[in-house]
Amino acid sequence: MMNLMIEERSHDYQKIARAIQFIEEHAEDQPSLEETAAQVHLSPFHFQRLFRRWVGVSPKSFLQFLTVEKAKECLRASESVLTASFKSGLSGPGRLYDLMIQWEGLTPGEYKKGPGEHLSYGSGPSLFGDCFIAWSQRGLTRLTFLGSQKDELNGLKNQWPELELKEDNEAAQKTLANIFRAPADLQKSAKSRSPLKLLVRGSQFELKIWRALLALPPGSLVSYGQLGDYLGMPKAGRAIGNAVGKNSLAYLIPCHRVLKKNGAFHNYRWGPERKKLMIAWEAVQGQRQTD
Repeated sequence: MMNLMIEERSHDYQKIARAIQFIEEHAEDQPSLEETAAQVHLSPFHFQRLFRRWVGVSPKSFLQFLTVEKAKECLRASESVLTASFKSGLSGPGRLYDLMIQWEGLTPGEYKKGPGEHLSYGSGPSLFGDCFIAWSQRGLTRLTFLGSQKDELNGLKNQWPELELKEDNEAAQKTLANIFRAPADLQKSAKSRSPLKLLVRGSQFELKIWRALLALPPGSLVSYGQLGDYLGMPKAGRAIGNAVGKNSLAYLIPCHRVLKKNGAFHNYRWGPERKKLMIAWEAVQGQRQTD
């Protein structure tokens, strides 16, 4: 019985491997579900279920991902949006626009333009430890608690390979001093301050999660389950957790306000102790405002 199960799984794996190869080789032709299923001699219904079981996404989503990656490659090579659309196998810019918004949270034009001519970056102290920050003329694109500046720079280069990076620690420290202020101080100076602009990139789903986090007031806490209920996705806990973890703007997009159902603080990207400190500090500031 065990050998039969292993043989069946191996057979399924081979089918999915062939299907993936077919989709990759014919992505520019945008093969349909029926065409791909026929390549592995399965019905579309059975193939869809088997593919999702092995790959984790539908064949359509996998093809969309490959299409967007091809379009991004063209846009990075300074090709026009129209050319990128056709080379990706799409009928025109409108379809590429829809896919780029869905997968990247940016229009093709915005992706091609990038955040500006260069990115500035620097590091400095904050209430919760040393930070690394990066920004462009369009807004803040990264705020992390510094582990390795080399790793952070590599991350920026991978995200924006076509842009020049310029170090400016003085401007970074001024920005950090402005960000990490007590809520009461922020409210007093709100009329005299320009709002911070954030430049984030993510899928439509990730952007939806981050917007929900931005709506959480300082000092409030939610569980992943409560966040899913609020968004109308009660069974998407794992996906929500992954989206929360991909946040590149620590503190500003307050992923520290999300806890596990049992109240556990672990699994925070920048350490559970820092998360506890943030939550406690916000609670104290909120209490001061009511006193």
